[in-house]
Amino acid sequence: MKIGVDLGGTNIRAGLIKDENIIKMNAVHLENKDDLDSTLEQLKQAIRPVFKPGIRGIGIGVPSVVDVEKGIVYDVVNIPSWKEVPLKEILEKEFGVPVHVNNDLNCFVLGEKYFGFGKSHKTIVGVAMGTGIGSGIIIDNKLYSGVNCGAGEIGYLPYLDHDLEYYCSSGFFVKEHGTTAHQAFLDAEKNDPKAMEIWKEFGRHMGIALKSVMYAFDPEAIVLGGSISNAFDYFKDQMFETMKDTWFPKSVEKLKIYVSDTEHVTMLGASTLVDQYEEFHID
Repeated sequence: MKIGVDLGGTNIRAGLIKDENIIKMNAVHLENKDDLDSTLEQLKQAIRPVFKPGIRGIGIGVPSVVDVEKGIVYDVVNIPSWKEVPLKEILEKEFGVPVHVNNDLNCFVLGEKYFGFGKSHKTIVGVAMGTGIGSGIIIDNKLYSGVNCGAGEIGYLPYLDHDLEYYCSSGFFVKEHGTTAHQAFLDAEKNDPKAMEIWKEFGRHMGIALKSVMYAFDPEAIVLGGSISNAFDYFKDQMFETMKDTWFPKSVEKLKIYVSDTEHVTMLGASTLVDQYEEFHID
């Protein structure tokens, strides 16, 4: 048995995983985010109800740059008090089992690799769209994190007058159209013409983002996740149309694009960090 934790800026989800199944889960709404001690205690409170004797380890995904070897997280998104936190050391002292920390998008793509659409692919990229946009990368069945666990931060690539994140995340709807992604989705459900045009424009930007992923990594498949992926039906046509304008039409033709449908996929992916550590440290 092992534990996977998905630490977000709003909620913390911890699950007890046995034989690839979540047999118990606990969620905590994160509060007092300016107080480091309070947030760490809330994290422990999320884990305690699912912790039991026989746990092999804890894997945790966090929205930040991570020193994977030391388990230190830096500048966690939406948790102001987490500037430099030795999370591995803190949790190992609390629970007495090995703890492994990685970026949440890396955990997302690991979840897809072992529990979702990535099972049949060796090289995949998971792209999550929400407050921001980023990706996790698996090449030849191995997670690629980069030297500083910063690989896949496609949102910061320069694009038009800003960057890809400006046009391919929830900020696009607010800053460019004075609405929210959720409201645009609800309006599109009612066939509102303005909302349909907004999603069409979003699809063009997403087509550029996915072409950037294709040019950089040439994956077999891209799996889309995050809250905005729920509106896939409203932007997919324009996204695919934009992707056709490429130097490598055969690559686009062969590329598989999925929308994640695996529940708690990041938490599940985080749990696989325990297995990977064991595999990489066989004597």
